Amino acid sequence: MQSEMRRIVLAKRPEGAPTAENFRLETVPMPKPGAGQVLVRILYLSLDPYMRGRMDDAKSYAPEVAIGAPMGGGCVAQVEVSNAPGFAPGDIVTGMMGWASHWIAEAEGLQKLDPDAAPVSTALGVLGMPGLTAWTGLNEYGRPKRGETLVVSAATGAVGSVVGQLGKIHGLRVVGVAGGAEKCAHAVDTLGLDTCIDHRAAADAGALREALAAACPDGVDIYFENVGGKTLEAVIPLMNVGGRIPVCGMIAWYNSGGPGAGAQEGGDRLPKLWRTILVNRLSVNGFIVFDHFHRYPAFAKEVGGHLRDGRITYREDVAEGLETAPEAFMAMLKGGNFGKQLVKVSEPS
Repeated sequence: MQSEMRRIVLAKRPEGAPTAENFRLETVPMPKPGAGQVLVRILYLSLDPYMRGRMDDAKSYAPEVAIGAPMGGGCVAQVEVSNAPGFAPGDIVTGMMGWASHWIAEAEGLQKLDPDAAPVSTALGVLGMPGLTAWTGLNEYGRPKRGETLVVSAATGAVGSVVGQLGKIHGLRVVGVAGGAEKCAHAVDTLGLDTCIDHRAAADAGALREALAAACPDGVDIYFENVGGKTLEAVIPLMNVGGRIPVCGMIAWYNSGGPGAGAQEGGDRLPKLWRTILVNRLSVNGFIVFDHFHRYPAFAKEVGGHLRDGRITYREDVAEGLETAPEAFMAMLKGGNFGKQLVKVSEPS
């Protein structure tokens, strides 16, 4: 048994976009599990846009990361030492842990994985929180009806890619918005979307709106919101009467600081408004996936079936080594990932 572990902590709060100075890699003594706990070795670490908000000292739906504390996130791990009934060394588990080589986890917060049922990394993507977010947001708040038009931003990301594919299964016309020709081609050729608009090729929201209007001749019935920014500005005028907007995220604004940043007199008030809709679950409809974990079994049955029969596919972008997490995270916030962003920390024994 190793005597030390590594972890990445929040060194200081970012001002705008995070930089390497906001993170610190530490080596600390290996902890020992108490009653009802297990010591696990992290195999895969999930990187997700919501983590940026937790770096700020601002009110949100989850507590902020304290200075000097490890960055948190969903992980897949292997049990090394167990003081909890029902868990044994060698078990593969998933749950909320942290950016670290090892972790002490409460057994009640862990879910066992069957490595023979699906690649274990999918528990952090298409069969995990991003997939559940997509499924819940589209079904519960998008309320899709066959023949309608769905626009999904970040269409090749972990959430957007599942939204788009579920939309096609529901019989919708699905228009994606993504960054770059390669991602747009993937959205159409691999994910099966009807078309995809490259937001990087649009000079401004007006140009993006023109492209979307051409792709949505009957207007937009559902806009699945992942990004905010100019995509939101472009879509809003195209929404049909009775249209629905599930508000999942707004990555275009995450580096502007906490709510209120940019909303002073003469500033842009829309980021604060849109974040308030998300955090307060207002009726446009802001939603947080943590409120819907009780629906996981129904989600897993449906989407797992689609995955097995090939109606849903997925893509992962995997960085190698714990020390790569900050760089991969910063790149993801700028759209540098292609698919679900993971960090592979170690191999299973």
